[in-house]
Amino acid sequence: MHTQLHTLIAQLRLQGIAACLDQVLSEAQHNGTAIQDVLTTLLETEYQDRMARALNNRIKSAKMPWSWSIDTFPFKQQPDINKSQIMSLAKLDFIKQLENITLIGKPGTGKTGIAISLLRLALINGYRGRFYNAQDLLNELYASLADRTTSNLLKTIVAYDIIIIDELGYLTLTTEQINIFFKLIDMRYHKKSTIITTNLDYPQWYEVFKNKELVDAMLDRFNHYCTTIYIKGSSLRVPVRPSKEAAKESKLNETPETQVLGETL
Repeated sequence: MHTQLHTLIAQLRLQGIAACLDQVLSEAQHNGTAIQDVLTTLLETEYQDRMARALNNRIKSAKMPWSWSIDTFPFKQQPDINKSQIMSLAKLDFIKQLENITLIGKPGTGKTGIAISLLRLALINGYRGRFYNAQDLLNELYASLADRTTSNLLKTIVAYDIIIIDELGYLTLTTEQINIFFKLIDMRYHKKSTIITTNLDYPQWYEVFKNKELVDAMLDRFNHYCTTIYIKGSSLRVPVRPSKEAAKESKLNETPETQVLGETL
């Protein structure tokens, strides 16, 4: 009977049930558990397993380059970021309301970290999303023109509930890339949420896209439903130097052996 059950479960691809079947049945037989309770336990286990695998697939497909999260973001090291505002965005109402976010600041100030943290939260809550480097995205869109797959690629990108376009800066762009990027923004306009990180304030976008009318139209669409966050703090990539007190305490705690080693290094 167990062999037949395992065969049927394997054919139905019930991986969660397969992993716990023998233990649940053994405990049920020993404790005299009611059949409906056994079925409930098996189905709950299967459901949890499917939810976990679905989340892992969403995170893998999102291609996030770093594992930033709201819980690990160093807000204390970047006091210029309004933590209350970010935690408000972390409720993900902006996705439900089909709104955008622009994070503007110098390199290393935490723009990408905030963006990835919000994307990760969205994935955990069942949304589908994707991280894109701006130049890589534009190159991929441009390459799709050669094999005439642009339409399918745009449909794929537009279907995501939320995307990040990271490092929108002084890019090397062709006219075709500029036009396709505008089309992407237009297709997602008030249909899906987009997060853009950039070191350029909006007036500088004209220098990148070199088409005033197109930039006017793009910003009109993107900013219609958008939260813009300016980050003016220093780079998080700068090593934090220990205080004089901490350095003095560290020196006092050194043994003669470690002092010699330090001098050698």
